[in-house]
Amino acid sequence: MPRLDAARVSPVSEADWTASFTDVGGPWDPTRIGHTVLATVANNPLLFRRWMAFGIHMSDNAIPPREREIAILRVGWNNRAEYEWAQHARFGREAGLSEEELLRITQGADAPGWSELERALIRAADELHADSHVSDATWAELARHLTTEQLLDALFVMGHYTMISMVLNSAGVQLEPGVAGWPEGAAV
Repeated sequence: MPRLDAARVSPVSEADWTASFTDVGGPWDPTRIGHTVLATVANNPLLFRRWMAFGIHMSDNAIPPREREIAILRVGWNNRAEYEWAQHARFGREAGLSEEELLRITQGADAPGWSELERALIRAADELHADSHVSDATWAELARHLTTEQLLDALFVMGHYTMISMVLNSAGVQLEPGVAGWPEGAAV
């Protein structure tokens, strides 16, 4: 269940979804993953257009999809942003994450079964959440696996989804009907 029982900022309606929103965010589609957050941010048209341009890079960049989703999901978990978790669990499955791996993300970097890179991404998300800083040891491990371009993308992805988690939690963005939230068995 999202932190708030009701939205503080209601999503725009289909009638209010303008052509300018379609130009940058796609057509009105309540079945689309993430529709409610898009329709919520659309209450501020200028912000929506600028955010979408940045957001497109955050969801399609130099980090491979599986690893990117692990980082995003850990950010959502750390921030207790159930909407973020729910949407990116769907993307994570598309990127090859299993239900067991989704649950393991909630257990952290020390859970068995992660690759060195996956463990370092989870650890980086935790360190950024705790201290807004990636430690030297974690940075060195990330740098063993990622290019400079990918390192920057990783930092921006984790920062971006931290910001989005704050917006989701504070605006009360609600899960779409039929969308599952936290994974079964997670210690929420």
